[in-house]
Amino acid sequence: MRAIYLVSIVVVILLGLASRKYNHFLPLFVAENAGDALWAMMVYFGWRFLLIGKSIRSAVVLSLIFSFGIEFSQLYQADWINRIRGTVLGALVLGHGFLAVDLLRYLTGILIGSLIDRIALKINKV
Repeated sequence: MRAIYLVSIVVVILLGLASRKYNHFLPLFVAENAGDALWAMMVYFGWRFLLIGKSIRSAVVLSLIFSFGIEFSQLYQADWINRIRGTVLGALVLGHGFLAVDLLRYLTGILIGSLIDRIALKINKV
């Protein structure tokens, strides 16, 4: 089961990077929202990978806490953390500036990820 979550993480990362690089091919709504929703979905699958024996609900709660924590941390603008945010990896993980709409995007990505997870578990009867 862990392997499935690892593959899910990789696929979602690739989709997220593609949504940023090829956003001009996407409908405007998708281009503006997909990256953040996919980032949060990757966080969800990461928690499922790490805590394989825990419930979907636990992964949803931890994903929301983590994602919202990262977003609210963007209100903190010290030089040292802004230098980290200035790197590619730092920007992908920590973001740049607080946007309230990102919280909705994260919630959506986590809920879609958990829905996919529930459906996959029912199909596989795990």
